[in-house]
Amino acid sequence: MKTSLNNKSPKPLWQVIGLGILAGMRTTSAPAIASHILSRHKTNRLSGSPLKFMQSDRVAIGMKVLAIGELVGDKLPQTPNRTSMGGIIGRCLSGSLAGAAIYKASGKNALTGALVGSVIAMGSTFGSYYLRKFVVDKTHVFDPYIGAIEDVLVIGSGVGLIITA
Repeated sequence: MKTSLNNKSPKPLWQVIGLGILAGMRTTSAPAIASHILSRHKTNRLSGSPLKFMQSDRVAIGMKVLAIGELVGDKLPQTPNRTSMGGIIGRCLSGSLAGAAIYKASGKNALTGALVGSVIAMGSTFGSYYLRKFVVDKTHVFDPYIGAIEDVLVIGSGVGLIITA
């Protein structure tokens, strides 16, 4: 197995920062994108690791299905606020999983990747929440429409991360 992810480049840090930002916006986006990248750039560095599953083609597909479901579920009125305790924890765990997997696959310390992904996800959770709230308040556009714009940003950014991997 060969990978384009390497431990000599600052690229994994930027990938994890990007994934952390996306995790704060949409919980399942970061692991879906990380799994897609890792399923296309398999490495022996994940062999024997609990993160090995992130390289699986089936896991990548499953995570994408979950991410699509979240895009729909986010627009429902009963969807809890992203800044609720459960939302924060889920987003931090999402950023942590994506960060750990990318760092480990790059030959770097998985714990460092997990911490970076988690901290960035927490910041993005609040930043994206207040930005969305501000835009809705100032424009008086129906919140789900702003949520759809946010979805486009997440998808576009995810594609950008995949292309540059």
